[in-house]
Amino acid sequence: MPKSSVPSPRRRLGRRPGAPETQSEIVDAARGLFAAHGYAGTSIRAVATAAGVDPALVHHYFGTKEGLFRAALEVPVDVDSLLNRVLTGERDAAPVRLAETFLDVWDSPETGPAMLAFLRRVLADATATDLVRQFAVATVMKRAAAGLLADVEPADAQARVSMVFSQLLGVVVARRVLRIEPLAGMAREELVQRVSDAVATHLRGVPATCPLT
Repeated sequence: MPKSSVPSPRRRLGRRPGAPETQSEIVDAARGLFAAHGYAGTSIRAVATAAGVDPALVHHYFGTKEGLFRAALEVPVDVDSLLNRVLTGERDAAPVRLAETFLDVWDSPETGPAMLAFLRRVLADATATDLVRQFAVATVMKRAAAGLLADVEPADAQARVSMVFSQLLGVVVARRVLRIEPLAGMAREELVQRVSDAVATHLRGVPATCPLT
């Protein structure tokens, strides 16, 4: 019987297509590169090359480098969505939105325990601590400064935002880790007011006008 003139299909060469295990392989490659080169020094293309896939597949699974970073470090919240919530609306109301958004994340039964476990894990791992710091400075704080303090000199804006983040982190540690009273049991309405007042003071970059009486 004569052979068919139709050519037999050839195996496609090049990078691997998506497969059930491909996503975890991309995450593993990202962890290694983030640890070796930091957040700013790692690109989607470099991760794709290390995982042997096309960069488009990384974007398909994780969207952005931030999404890939979140997956690599198992960050339990969508930081970009939270920032959008804080930065959308009247700027004068931003301190209240920031306080409410922050407390929603840490007080929610869905995200609160996961965030506490994430915080403890990061603080116990020097590499993870360094990566989160890089991510916070390069992405979260930079975007917050641009969105909230666009008319302030950049170095001063970064300083003000860093004070805001230190305030919020201090609230987390005192309230959720050390369980210091009355902060740990403070009613939400009062806590939102006190946190937003402190945030507003830091964002203004001036001392509080009220005397300590």
